[in-house]
Amino acid sequence: MGTTKVEKNLWLATLFEQKRGFRKLVSNKSVLVVGDNGTGKSSLIAKLQGRRPPKYGGGLEFGYIDVEDESNGDKTQLVVWILDGDAGHTNLLPIALNENNLGEVLVMLTVSMMVPWTWPEQLKYWINVLERHIEILPLAAEQKEAARKRLVTKWQSYCYTGSTLQPTNGCQNKEIDVDELLPLTKDALTTNIGLDLVVVVTKTDCMGAAFHMEHEYGDQHFDFMQQWIRKFCLRHGAALFYTSLKKATTCDNLQKYLFHRLYGLPFQTPPMVADQDAVLVPAGWDTLKKIDILTENIPGLDPDCDYTDIIKAPFTGSAIFNRDLEFVETVDEQAFLARQLEILRKLNQADAEGGGDSISRTHPTSTGQCSPTNPDPDGPLAKFFAKLMEKKPPISSSAGDGPVSESGRNDTEKLAAELDRLSSSIKKKKDQKKPK
Repeated sequence: MGTTKVEKNLWLATLFEQKRGFRKLVSNKSVLVVGDNGTGKSSLIAKLQGRRPPKYGGGLEFGYIDVEDESNGDKTQLVVWILDGDAGHTNLLPIALNENNLGEVLVMLTVSMMVPWTWPEQLKYWINVLERHIEILPLAAEQKEAARKRLVTKWQSYCYTGSTLQPTNGCQNKEIDVDELLPLTKDALTTNIGLDLVVVVTKTDCMGAAFHMEHEYGDQHFDFMQQWIRKFCLRHGAALFYTSLKKATTCDNLQKYLFHRLYGLPFQTPPMVADQDAVLVPAGWDTLKKIDILTENIPGLDPDCDYTDIIKAPFTGSAIFNRDLEFVETVDEQAFLARQLEILRKLNQADAEGGGDSISRTHPTSTGQCSPTNPDPDGPLAKFFAKLMEKKPPISSSAGDGPVSESGRNDTEKLAAELDRLSSSIKKKKDQKKPK
């Protein structure tokens, strides 16, 4: 009886041990993908799913990624939400991120390498959107503080051993003693919104010679971009991945990191910062000292400069000036000519009365000096405007409406002769003014 009882207890102990070692993948984990339109959110997720990118999308898209633990064959599905980049769809956030799943959601924030000059504006906008959304969730202050502490603990517990037998974050498989964790380094998690964040730079395959020539970028510009966005991720406690659909390893590394971060599965890929188009920085690895190593190799660029002063948007030639439109009211042609004729008559009259002192009109003399002359009150300009004010004869609008009247033809010929006389008179005056 004693032997049977011992054997039974041994089997129970073995079963309990196996049960504790069996890790079941839960099905309540999800990824929320946010970012501006055109950053490649849907195409990236389709690549992780092993499917073709959808032709259309909008609002809040739903999907899933198959997850498998190769150590025991356990499987589940990771829920994926893709939020449209239009500001009008931010009201759909509570569906994917609410008070019931705050600790089970990882947020992936995408920007595109095609338009690197937009990074600061886009990242700041989406961080503000997420921060405002967290603030309005019906959660107690203690719950929000617990979420922030959980993120700090994950950051502090990061360790990369380089072993293929252990996950990158080995502390996830054992009890964490908070007292044994090292303090946060300088600038780490200074903005903590309590969410797991992964910043993904998409379309890095564009970083070729053509892109260099088109925007006049050199290697130092891409290093400047990298150090800036790494500092941003450091402040917000985010991981950083550069991805390209044409470079499958970058997407595979991102997928493995998502599984590692959400399910604790192994992740043996080391951090990479040397390859400009395949940067990989897990959350908790980076520090200001490591970033300073990169900034030392940026000749001619100050890393403390404003980002948009170095990475400038190209001029498209379609700039829109912010100014009020000026409306000009048109004047009737005959009224305009009458006003000009009146002005000319007053000027001529003033010249005649003042002996030419009001308006100085000079003509060169034979000695080369200029002497004033009294203009004719009915000068050529006055006659010209008076002629224009005469009633115009009706002129046919098209050749098929009939011949022009004789009187209209005579007036037209007279007007042409007058214009020829004026032009010859002006030319003669210019010739007289030339020095001999």
